[in-house]
Amino acid sequence: MQRGALVTVSLHGDYGKPRPAVIVQSNLLSELESVVLCPVTSDLRDAVFRVTIEPNPSNGLRVLSQVMVDKLATLPRSKISAAFGRLDDEKMKAVNRALLLVIGMA
Repeated sequence: MQRGALVTVSLHGDYGKPRPAVIVQSNLLSELESVVLCPVTSDLRDAVFRVTIEPNPSNGLRVLSQVMVDKLATLPRSKISAAFGRLDDEKMKAVNRALLLVIGMA
């Protein structure tokens, strides 16, 4: 699982339905049993910490969506599907900026 890959996950609680997510964990941590990711939603919000993604063949999304950078999650690798798409470099830069904001480093 590479950083920037889009996968399908089922989170606990309010975000529990199967949904896309983007891997944000460093590729240097590939030996860990868990993976840090941000869920993706089609419920769009006007917020600086949400990154809007237009569907295209490269990312594999079917509808206009947002990366919920404010909902970081960690899951065991065994609970994550194979990648079905990938965010482009421009969108990953936007996710990186939003991550810095959300974790208080910007």
